[in-house]
Amino acid sequence: MAYRRPSALESAADGRLLGLETSRGATPTGLQDHPRFFSGFVTSPQIAAAALLAVADVAAARYYQPQLRASLDPVVTGNGDRLRFESFSGCGGVYARLDVLTPGLDGGEVGHGTTNVDVNDPLREALSRIGSDDPLHLRVGPDELAVTTLDGPVVEKKVPLPDRWLRGFAEAQVVAAGFDLRAELPADEAVRFLRGLPKAGGARRGAAGPRWVVPVGRSLRPTTRPVPGAVCLPGPERLAALQRVLRHATALRVYGPAVGAAAAEAAAWEVVLPGMRLTLTLSPDASRGFSGEGGVLDALATEETAEDAELISVLLAWEPRVDVADLAAAAGLTPERVRAALVRLGTSGRVGYDTAEAAYFHRELPYDAERVEKHNPRLRSARALVAAGAVSLDGPLATVTAEDGHAHRVRDEAGVLTCSCLWWAKYRGGRGPCKHALAVRMVRRGAAAELQPAVVGGGAR
Repeated sequence: MAYRRPSALESAADGRLLGLETSRGATPTGLQDHPRFFSGFVTSPQIAAAALLAVADVAAARYYQPQLRASLDPVVTGNGDRLRFESFSGCGGVYARLDVLTPGLDGGEVGHGTTNVDVNDPLREALSRIGSDDPLHLRVGPDELAVTTLDGPVVEKKVPLPDRWLRGFAEAQVVAAGFDLRAELPADEAVRFLRGLPKAGGARRGAAGPRWVVPVGRSLRPTTRPVPGAVCLPGPERLAALQRVLRHATALRVYGPAVGAAAAEAAAWEVVLPGMRLTLTLSPDASRGFSGEGGVLDALATEETAEDAELISVLLAWEPRVDVADLAAAAGLTPERVRAALVRLGTSGRVGYDTAEAAYFHRELPYDAERVEKHNPRLRSARALVAAGAVSLDGPLATVTAEDGHAHRVRDEAGVLTCSCLWWAKYRGGRGPCKHALAVRMVRRGAAAELQPAVVGGGAR
């Protein structure tokens, strides 16, 4: 990626100027080398600086194998009424998002588009020194002079977004779409709880298995098992970035799925700030990045979903809240097909999911959709099995003959496919379908599609 110059915090006549430089990004008018999304004041400078540093902390951290280096630039999206800053940890197990909402911005219009933003070490140091009384003018993108003067030096940073981030964006939105609000703590209880969590290195990772917390009154209480209403807290040291904003918090919200088996689950932890929200979503285990969760594979496996996604993509308009019912009406599709299409669009980074508003949002990342399938090995393997004629259907049962000649039995139990392979035995569907179940689903859908013309032709018209 290339920036025209490094991001910097400078003194200005009316306070301080935080200039965040952008690289090549997507906008409503197409790709631009250095798009400009905002120029105006932030209403809470010190809080905004701390929250942005928290997102940068996650991008620079590895919570698993921390000795390995991780330093990547956050993604910023202008949604017309807010700015969203997003990042993943180097290990792929923590997804951070800062939503700077309309009340947090003053005196400028928010544009539309997505790009990377430069957060360098000198800028981080300067941001950490911002006081509560310092007016802060925020500029996301080049200033007016830089917009009109396109010739000049650029700052090259060899930190392109990896494929793991792309897969992480896709899987995180699928996981988050299954979350509900499980607990909300007032500011004092939020501070007490988060400051009492174990620090990195304070305990052996994974020694006690998954941790759980359960709402009790105005706070959260640790529990050793997933009782009803409990939320999983896998690797509590991974919430360390929230410490930067704790003294400014007005509430802490916790989101998670309905508790099922004793297996660890992902969860989202949101600190509510004046005019902003900072959310960290944790994968089910510190050693387990979002990129391998497999939640998008079903959506990638059908041609119907690909066609629906192409239609839905035309209707997206950088909305901060994507209304599924409105999209369904506009596209002439069922809400279920729209949701599947949004999942597929998420695999190329084109939509995310906001747990606070229980809604998808539109963004655009500079990724080729064909790259997505290439980097999902189970999907490639399933397609190869189908092409080789390895799937044999027999009612609710199916037999898939692997490359080594070993036969795997796949059973349909109320729409859930189980398999006799080692992958299923290990994960029990917790990381998406195995390649055998995926291949069976492809064949069943293909068979149903072949029968469809005959059914339609035989009915009254």
